[in-house]
Amino acid sequence: MAPPGRRRALPILSVVVTLLFLFTSTASAVSAVLGIDLGTEYIKAALVKPGIPLEIVLTKDSKRKEVSAVAFKPSGKAPVALGQFPERLYGGDALALAGRFPGDVYPNLKPLLGITAQGSDATEEYTKRHPALDLVSVKERGTVAFKSGSFDKQELPYSVEELLAMQLKNVRENAEAMAGKGSRIEDAVVTIPAFFTADERRAVELAVRLAGMNTLSLMSDGLAVGLNYATSRTFTSISEGGKPEHHIVYDMGAGSATATILKMQGRSVKDVGRYNKTIQEVQVLGAGWIKSLGGDSLNGLIMDDMINQFVASPGAKSADIQADAVKKHGRAASKLWKEAERIRHVLSANQDTSASFEGLYEDVDFRYKLSRSKFEEMASEFVTNVETPIHQALVVSQLQLEDIDSIILHGGATRTPFVQKKLEAFVGDAAKLRSNVNADEAAVFGAAFRGAGLSPSFRVKEIRDSEIATYPIKLRWTDESKERQQNLFVPSSQVGGPPKEVSFKNLDDFSFRMTQSVPSKEGPLVERPVSVVRSKNLTDSVSSLISKFGCTKEEISTKFRIRLNPIDGLPEVTKATVSCEVDDEKKANVVDGVKDFFGFGSKKGDQEPLGEGEEGPAEPLESNESETSTESSSGGASPTESAAKESAKAKTPKKRTETVNIAFELEPEGLPSPTKAELDRINERLSAFASSDRTRRLREDALNSLEGYTYRTRDILTDESFKGASTEAQRSTIEKLLSSTSQWLQDEGSSATLEVLRQKLKDLENLVKPIQSRKDEALKRPDQIKSLQDALEQTSAFIEAIRKQIDEASAAVSSASESAASASASSSSAAASTSSSSSSTSTTVDELADLEEPDTSSSSSTTEETPQPTKYTDISPYTEEDLTSLISTHTSVADWLKETLAKQDKLQPHEDPALRLKDIEAKSRELNQATMELLQRKIRTPPKPKSKSSSKKSSSKKSKGSKTSSAAKATESSEGEEVNAEATGKAEAGRERPPIIRVGEGEEMPSEEEILRMVEEARGKQKGAGKEKERVVDEL
Repeated sequence: MAPPGRRRALPILSVVVTLLFLFTSTASAVSAVLGIDLGTEYIKAALVKPGIPLEIVLTKDSKRKEVSAVAFKPSGKAPVALGQFPERLYGGDALALAGRFPGDVYPNLKPLLGITAQGSDATEEYTKRHPALDLVSVKERGTVAFKSGSFDKQELPYSVEELLAMQLKNVRENAEAMAGKGSRIEDAVVTIPAFFTADERRAVELAVRLAGMNTLSLMSDGLAVGLNYATSRTFTSISEGGKPEHHIVYDMGAGSATATILKMQGRSVKDVGRYNKTIQEVQVLGAGWIKSLGGDSLNGLIMDDMINQFVASPGAKSADIQADAVKKHGRAASKLWKEAERIRHVLSANQDTSASFEGLYEDVDFRYKLSRSKFEEMASEFVTNVETPIHQALVVSQLQLEDIDSIILHGGATRTPFVQKKLEAFVGDAAKLRSNVNADEAAVFGAAFRGAGLSPSFRVKEIRDSEIATYPIKLRWTDESKERQQNLFVPSSQVGGPPKEVSFKNLDDFSFRMTQSVPSKEGPLVERPVSVVRSKNLTDSVSSLISKFGCTKEEISTKFRIRLNPIDGLPEVTKATVSCEVDDEKKANVVDGVKDFFGFGSKKGDQEPLGEGEEGPAEPLESNESETSTESSSGGASPTESAAKESAKAKTPKKRTETVNIAFELEPEGLPSPTKAELDRINERLSAFASSDRTRRLREDALNSLEGYTYRTRDILTDESFKGASTEAQRSTIEKLLSSTSQWLQDEGSSATLEVLRQKLKDLENLVKPIQSRKDEALKRPDQIKSLQDALEQTSAFIEAIRKQIDEASAAVSSASESAASASASSSSAAASTSSSSSSTSTTVDELADLEEPDTSSSSSTTEETPQPTKYTDISPYTEEDLTSLISTHTSVADWLKETLAKQDKLQPHEDPALRLKDIEAKSRELNQATMELLQRKIRTPPKPKSKSSSKKSSSKKSKGSKTSSAAKATESSEGEEVNAEATGKAEAGRERPPIIRVGEGEEMPSEEEILRMVEEARGKQKGAGKEKERVVDEL
């Protein structure tokens, strides 16, 4: 322990760790977080960055949402070679290619995440809607991938996660461009449907990781909307008797319809110190869904009706066109799907609409009409399922419809009229349907808000949110050759809550599996593996407990703590232990010895008996007598009974628990994850693709620059000033090169490499730029020459003014010296008379004056105020050497201009100039610099300090004295000041002070004209006799 008053030095490791923490915190403070609403049809993103709070990330077309699609644009009739990549397009640009290249456009990939390529309803539906796409299976994983005809046949297929990563990376690049130069986004919060299984959640995380970001959290769409709803509201506190609110977020997008029941309330929690604070809470109580109800399903109804009407048309019948043939035709299906979506959107606000197709299939035209009533009749089966998700959510949350305060609508498909009518009829009160959140952007804003709350870089409103497990979680393991299982979590279990402790009887290393119970197509729940946990040192730990502490196998317990991970909502093991209870035999240690030494040791009854020859501590006799009498009078137990109790207490020893941590490993199960080698290959291909995109953009910029330069050069050739600066032969050479370059652009320009395009541009510039330079020089040269000539004239006038000032300063020095000598003689005589008068007055008035210090103010004043001879440098800072330097520069520049002008006059307009603009500018700077140096010499010269009257100093030092003495001294001071002022005035009158030029805040020097004007004004003022000379001040 450190001595009192002295602080113990911090260990160097602690200092390093602290500094590292500070640096880490500083680095994270400038980070940005991205909230992503991963929809089936659209992807929306919101950026949170210091200075950019919750801002929607715009696309390259300045749209607030990006179509969830990526396309590979074929570079020609043949696929690209192995190792090369075609052009990638995203969003609306990708969908625009669907009519021409339907086999290379990949839209709405979200339903294909985390499922097998074979035997899945989602894959069958997807291939039905997009027949031109070549859907295949990823080897060793079985997940969905696509084979593109734009690549070489040996190119491996692109998995769904890889294609989604391309879209997310494009969103990230748009966000970084919006955040500013040098910004990098590495963290994201992504919204997913509540019904996503473990495989689907891991697929989303994989896509985010491939896009170069870290997943801060996966959150359900309903909770994201509820979080956005709560940011602008304050709920009553249940700690103060308030009632929580219950809301349903009904979200119908392109892929599915979900209902999420949320409990929103306030709560008082302990804050810093003794204070409390009120926070807001948003908790998910239950969720329900139906995957077959969404915008895509409704689009499919319209598309099927269009195909049926097309096949029944006279033109299709005459061509014997079958419905299956149209559905499998890529271009026809793509056109029909795009038009079906447009029709659905129009019918949300109109009673009917129509569509026309020219040459839809085998050159047969088609016109289609649809009314809202007919559409609702077609969708009658879906209408009955609108309320199904709400029923499911109410069952999970154990609430009734009467407990619900409102239904919050979210998602584009909720604008469908029959959906809102059905919900109104189900609730019974239209006022409970609320559209008070942005149906398109509430989820992405909620995700961004949660990201800001999770990041240490931001401070936001404290809203504590929580998800639920959604699916039941079970444990399965083997014990004594018997298969055992246990329910671990129910659908309403809170994600991120306190872990559950599960006990096992296994004493040897074993493993157990965690599964999700997911509804099957037929209805019953099907268990899907989530992960497997394997113990590593359980057997050795049990042996250690037996050997060291004498535990028996019956007393040993194996326990695992399991919780739902707050990031992805999947179960995870936080701790595993093996333990048993043993007798608590206390062993003496250093701490116990110190306690015993100070009297804080064992109780009296627990002390050891004394040995032979030892004596116990003496006790007061009164204490013993009092104890004896008390025991006797109270009728207490006899000594025999007390001894029996002590013996029984000794036979029941205290117990303690010995615990050993168990090492374990958790391995994900379900669909296989990519191996490290596979991930490296995917990342390398994505990087190569990105590099190819950058090179392509540079090549396109070079091609555009070359084409634009050829057009501008053709216009320049007809300019008269350009003709004057060039010869006929030069223009003819340029015209020939322009003609050949234009022809080359038409034939080979589209396939030329970046280097060839840059060389073609350079060849043209080598011919055109010299002529263009001569043209520009000829236009600007006269003004530049005139400016330099004016500067030379002004400098010449300035030199003349300074020369006159130097001459006048020499004369002023001589005059000032004579005046100073005359003033000195007058001061001496005046001081002598004043001294004798003062002495006689002092003797007469004050007889005790000799007791004070002698007053030498008069003599010292006279001595100090004697003017010194004036020096030349006190009047003018300029010398002949300074002026000679400026004259030399002026002469040099003037001679150069004269010689170069003579050379330039002999040249023709098409010849390279001898007098260039850059040379003129250099000479102007040289002349200006020489002038500035001379002016700055005067600015840097310090002013001469003013002399002060020593009589004032003498008076200030005096603290005592009679009134008569003070009056006499005041008279002496006044007389001394008059003498000094007279002498100083004479000396100042003989001086001719030069003007002082001061630079203002802008630090700019005055022009030559201003300097000459100030010099003339100063000379005029100096000629006035008997007047005080003034300094010329110019403040800029």
